[in-house]
Amino acid sequence: MSTPLRLVEPQHLTGAALLDAVTTFLSRFIVFPNQHCAPAIALWFAHTHAAAHFYVTPRLVISSAEPGSGKTLVIEVGQYLVGKPEMVFNASTSAVFRMVASHGPITLLWDEVDAIFTSNGGTNEDLRAMLNAGYKRTAHVARCVGDSHSVQRFPVYSPVALVGLAGAMPATITTRAITVHMRRKKRTEKAEEFRERIVQRDAEPLREALSNWIGGIAETIGEAEPTMPDGVANRSREIWEPLLAIADAAGGHWPQTARQACAYFVQQAELQPVTTGVRLLSDLRTIFAERDTDRISTVDILADLVALDEAPWGDVNGGRPLDARRLARELSQYQVTPAAFRIGGQITKGYVTYSTKDQVGLTDAWSRYLPTENDDTDNETDVEGESWEH
Repeated sequence: MSTPLRLVEPQHLTGAALLDAVTTFLSRFIVFPNQHCAPAIALWFAHTHAAAHFYVTPRLVISSAEPGSGKTLVIEVGQYLVGKPEMVFNASTSAVFRMVASHGPITLLWDEVDAIFTSNGGTNEDLRAMLNAGYKRTAHVARCVGDSHSVQRFPVYSPVALVGLAGAMPATITTRAITVHMRRKKRTEKAEEFRERIVQRDAEPLREALSNWIGGIAETIGEAEPTMPDGVANRSREIWEPLLAIADAAGGHWPQTARQACAYFVQQAELQPVTTGVRLLSDLRTIFAERDTDRISTVDILADLVALDEAPWGDVNGGRPLDARRLARELSQYQVTPAAFRIGGQITKGYVTYSTKDQVGLTDAWSRYLPTENDDTDNETDVEGESWEH
């Protein structure tokens, strides 16, 4: 496929037109699952050129259910657009943080990271700690060096894109990330074949223009406090603040496009339970809503949980289904404990939605740990002084 005629050289483009050009360039080689992906990735690539000016650098996670979905292609193209790229394959944690410490914020493009987190029982605590800590500019990792074993603090702040199969990334990383779930393209969907020489040649003027533009506004966007879409707060705000600051500086349609992408990805993240406990709370909310009651016995809860389609509760104890002891242990993290109540004239034990002065109900936990969508927290009942046997 021939290269499109370039009517205006990238260095003469406005910020909005330059981001448009990056988005179009990405879409030449990659078929994205929806319209929000390419703009979000273009903004993330742009932010790498000013990472030193931001307090937070969001992780970019590129995942898919199956190989061959274009995950690696995102960073193969991206290495020619980001600031100070470093493609990483199976590097040791010590080697990576020494690279970062020696060269300042570099852009780590880490392929097949799922193999790291699913090997050795799924644990690689040093790497996980480095990726978690390096999300913020003030982060350092302390190590003993030399024969004297003196303690040296290595800065680990750097932009990181992580590529791997879905489900392999630890929750401590995904909660600091914008996650793009790639899909295999349909036979009817076409994209230009990736050829490194062509990509490098065509990306070079874009990357240079992007670096010059971002470099000229780096201090301004680093101090910006962009307005967030409704419902975007706390860590989600941290993640998106650098990207929205760039979009606002670009102007044109980009402030709106970026906020639409932000709202989409934040909502998608909220719909994905990130821990076993949150998944349990979510499934319990579904069960209580379906039964339309404020109390269910433990026996019935366990039966309903195991019966849920695509739920993990039928195999959580070495091939055995969830039992009352494990259920109580999981819910105790949220101060929710079993209650005694009457059903059909019989006293039984189970779980309730309402709270009393002595007991925390499930609604309290739902309102704190689950997305507010479809969560009727206004109906929570605090029953002062009520006996559990009613």
